[in-house]
Amino acid sequence: MKFSASVVAASLLALASAAPVDPLTAADGPDPKTVWIQAITTGGTGCPAGSVAQQISADRSTFTLIFDQYVASIGPGVPVTEGRKNCQLNVHLRYPGGWQYSIFSATYRGYAQLAKGQTGTQKSTYYFSGDPYQTSTQTDFKGPYSSDYAFTDTVDQTSNVWSPCGKDGMLNINSQVRLLGDATKTGLLTTDSVDGKFTQILALSWRRC
Repeated sequence: MKFSASVVAASLLALASAAPVDPLTAADGPDPKTVWIQAITTGGTGCPAGSVAQQISADRSTFTLIFDQYVASIGPGVPVTEGRKNCQLNVHLRYPGGWQYSIFSATYRGYAQLAKGQTGTQKSTYYFSGDPYQTSTQTDFKGPYSSDYAFTDTVDQTSNVWSPCGKDGMLNINSQVRLLGDATKTGLLTTDSVDGKFTQILALSWRRC
């Protein structure tokens, strides 16, 4: 899957109480030229090696993860193991000292085809390595449902987690897509009907240490 459904993935470290962030100012932060994705490692049934691409916006305020194989399915003849796919991503974001970042919102785009009696869930949990705090976003579907979808979840600022001060924070995103219910009918979740990719777009929030 991609961090969009055609997507989608999430995780941050260090709990902090922060005032709500205005979407119009969520991109305020360090000089965009000093922020970049150094490396992304992946593992899981939904994101085997080489199946996830990434893009970072020109202003370094968002990055997009694109998955080629993040698809859950159930139905006649479909192995039970195909009903749930997971992905563990580790994002190494380089940025200047004196700043912390968090996930402000996560956008997921994809496709769901569910029959009556079937349900689907896409969930992402964000956290930073070495920090016990986590935050999650979740989207649920209930059949009958057959449509492309696009949802944006704004992370609750009262339970958000932030990268550590004084060093680059390794952002971890543990996500899954799952289908349950009537397996006598075909059901799919997260395959985009146009390009076959799952996409997740993460907007960053910055603050000074």
